[in-house]
Amino acid sequence: MVRADSARNRKSILDAAGTLLAEQGDGVGMDEIAAAAGVAVGTLYRHFPTKADLIAAALAELTERLVADVRTAADRVDDGADPVAELRGLLEWLIRKPASDKAIKAAATGLAADALQEMESRGFAELDRITAVAHARGLLRPDITTADFALIAATAPDDSLPEAARDRWIELALRSVLA
Repeated sequence: MVRADSARNRKSILDAAGTLLAEQGDGVGMDEIAAAAGVAVGTLYRHFPTKADLIAAALAELTERLVADVRTAADRVDDGADPVAELRGLLEWLIRKPASDKAIKAAATGLAADALQEMESRGFAELDRITAVAHARGLLRPDITTADFALIAATAPDDSLPEAARDRWIELALRSVLA
């Protein structure tokens, strides 16, 4: 059983790491993360023996949030929300969040294949729910699959494009799948 103070320390470390990784990328120092978390460096290393372990744990939390967001969008669709609006919201998140979050950029290039595969399978299962409703309502072209949305996400522009161009990309991507 994990002690309450140990669980709090771990959460503080992960919260601080998430914030600092988003702001600075994976170049942030472990001592800086420990200071931001309000713990000693030794405490940080007891929880995460290497920086890679800490980054992996922070990315796992990010993955959980992403899957939860897709699940929430699917639940809204099940409750009658517009599936196209939910797909738009997810695409907007995929475009805008990485543009401001260096940790996501680092994850996109360095995430372990097995973690990426798990994220995809769990996220795809939720996205399948949205796609199925959109198909049932005749909103998507018949040949569009959940895998097509993964392809769209994989070709998303990065933050080197102006925001207006990223917004236009979202619009064009959605037009390409709509019935």
